[in-house]
Amino acid sequence: MPIRRFCLTLDLVNDQKLISEYEAMHRQVWPEIIQSIKNSGIANMEIYRFEQRLMMIMEVVDSFSFEKKNEADHHDEKVQEWERLMWKYQQAVPGAKPGEKWVLMNKVFEL
Repeated sequence: MPIRRFCLTLDLVNDQKLISEYEAMHRQVWPEIIQSIKNSGIANMEIYRFEQRLMMIMEVVDSFSFEKKNEADHHDEKVQEWERLMWKYQQAVPGAKPGEKWVLMNKVFEL
């Protein structure tokens, strides 16, 4: 099955205690969140951090759609609970739309 890759970015609140908590939460992501990610067609997901900037790399199957993922998340109470909790740690990057969290990055080079 073909794989597509997306890269997204987000900032964390610039507070070392909160950053440590965020990383701890991601060492034990709720099983319902993992299942939601897999069910949406995301085959692999990695998050990297430098200071307070995060970068997420998603590898998705050909049938994956951000719109379908957002719609499913909107109707999933556990995902909504997780997302509300994550806003404690996260803040939008400059240029994000109001309420927008992870922002899709544009590829500028490939070897």
